[in-house]
Formats: sequence, C-alpha cells, structure tokens
Amino acid sequence: MTATASLALRTKLTPTAPVLRAATAALWRPEGLRRRYVRYLAAMHPLVRASVPLLERAAERCAGLDDPAARRLGAYCVRHAEEERDHDAWLLDDLAAAGAGPLAVPPPVVVELVGAQYYRVEHEHPVTLLGYIAVLEGNAPGPRLADRLIEATGLPGSAFRTLREHAELDGGHLDDLHRVLDDLALTPEGQTAVSVSALHTAHLLTRLFHSLAAEPGGHP
Repeated sequence: MTATASLALRTKLTPTAPVLRAATAALWRPEGLRRRYVRYLAAMHPLVRASVPLLERAAERCAGLDDPAARRLGAYCVRHAEEERDHDAWLLDDLAAAGAGPLAVPPPVVVELVGAQYYRVEHEHPVTLLGYIAVLEGNAPGPRLADRLIEATGLPGSAFRTLREHAELDGGHLDDLHRVLDDLALTPEGQTAVSVSALHTAHLLTRLFHSLAAEPGGHP
C-alpha cells in the first residue's frame, strides 16, 4: 500500500523531532526564563504577522495556476488565512502585558523563515507552504506550558494568550492540513517540494529557538 502524502511528510520530519525538542527544552529552562519569554514573544510577532499575507499570496498564485490541486490548495489557503487573522495582535497584547513591545527590526532568522516561503510560493509552487505550516503547527506549545511559564516567570496570565490559544487550535489545524495534503494527490515532485520546505523550516526554527535560548542575551 502506498503511503499517504501526510504520512510521508511526517516520516521525513521524524529525524528533526529530537533536535527541535532539545532546542525547545533549552528555550524553556528555568534560568532567566522571564526575560527569555519576552524575547520569544518579540521574535514570534514578526513571524506570525507574516502568516496571513503569505497565505493570501499563496491563494493568489493558486488562482493563476491551471491544475486541480492548485484550486483545492487555494481554498485551503483562504480558509486558513481567516483562521490565523489577528493572531499577531494577540502577541502585541502579550508583549504589552509583559511590559514590552515589538522589535523595530525582525530577527534575521525570522526573515529567513518567512522569506524562504515567499521565494518558494513565487518561484516553485504554493504547495510548498504546507511544509512550512506543518512544522510550525506541529511544534505548537503544549497545553500545560502557559501555566508552567506563568508560575516560573511571575508574569500575569494576560501575557500568555497566544500560547494558550495555539495550544488549543494548532492540533486541529495540523489535522486539517494533513487531510488537505492527502486530498491534493500530489506528484512525487510535489511531495518532495513540500518535504524540502518542511525540512528547511525545521532547521531554521531550531536555529531560532537555540538563539533565543542562548545566554547571555543571544540574538535570533
């Protein structure tokens, strides 16, 4: 029996899981956590701010392509853009509650994460965006992380809305993405493009987490 596209993608990403887990563990270690959490929020804001424009651009590209997969993908991008809308505002609210504000200049690795997707959407195929989304939503915060960080940092609960919301939402979003990926009936070349995008994203996300975890004062 031929493996589904979503199973093939999960299999490709399996070697990245322990590396990302280690980076995440370093990020959330107790020492200096309050300051590091604020830096995390500030770094995630420009990343999340790019989500809706990326999805909308991917939908536009799909509309200009003459293949059934692109039409189905475009509908997903439009739907998911609405699901992600205003999440960057949540991060601004979290930052304000933590006594901080957004960065004037996005961290370079965040620009790399987002910029790679713009390149792939424009010059490869918008389906590559599914690899990016799969990694981000497949590494969402756990359901108890916000409570643990509130206790460890002493910050108010209002500084953790984004973590709480994404812990609840991203599992369902990932299931939806896997269904869409399987329904697209991609060619082997299309599946490879999604996998390459996902692996690149996992590498850059690991870099981001390691840089945020760096002491003293590592910069993404």
